[in-house]
Amino acid sequence: MRSGAARLAELIPEGRRHTVTLDSGIGNSRGGVRNADVLERHLQAVREALAEVPPGNRTVTIGGDCAVDLAPVEAALSAFGDRLALVWFDAHADLNTPESSPSGAFHGMVLRALIGDGPEGLRPAQSLSADRVVLAGARSLDPGERDLVERRGIRHLGVEQLTQPQPLLASVRATGAEAVYIHIDLDVLDPQIFPAVGTPEPGGLGVDDLLAAVQALTEEFTLAGIALTEYERTDDTGQEEAVLQRIVDGLFGSERR
Repeated sequence: MRSGAARLAELIPEGRRHTVTLDSGIGNSRGGVRNADVLERHLQAVREALAEVPPGNRTVTIGGDCAVDLAPVEAALSAFGDRLALVWFDAHADLNTPESSPSGAFHGMVLRALIGDGPEGLRPAQSLSADRVVLAGARSLDPGERDLVERRGIRHLGVEQLTQPQPLLASVRATGAEAVYIHIDLDVLDPQIFPAVGTPEPGGLGVDDLLAAVQALTEEFTLAGIALTEYERTDDTGQEEAVLQRIVDGLFGSERR
């Protein structure tokens, strides 16, 4: 994943990149979260980097895993408050707690943390209301996550509902938001198209559907920020490179120049 993040970052113009130095060591588990102390240091490092971004500038965050997006969403929420919606493109819901997680990996808990149920040391300064979250393309949810989606009123669109932009736009409109933060875990894509992720799930989105959805969102709502995460680079990079180039060109277009 480190190599994948570095490659994704290379697709962003060098003059516009800021690399956050992270701890490469293995940390200690605490409270059911693996490597908790290292993750806390990473969170602080990203917060410090974001504090240097001039007001009004939107950020592109490159992961690493989905946990890297806690601080950027936190920053977007600080800027936009109740006017912000979060669209979470991911094959998974990332709504576990340390108690419910089968792995203890925080990247499966980060969205739960963002809506106010995070483990100590890995909580946002301000929580996002669950009814301002839209799960997009999630198709592998643990039983507890499914219950939470129903109890907390989290909007959830399956892959079949994302072949046209209108259901997604309607879901974001229903939150009352004016701005949107877009999180993209690349495992939202079908693994036949893009298999270079850690936890591929069949039946995912096509690249064109993903790009059309993002374009529709950015045409109607202010873009508060965007993240690309979970690329696990392999030795067979030909197909990977072609897909990534399409995604970056489609997301950023002339902004890359």
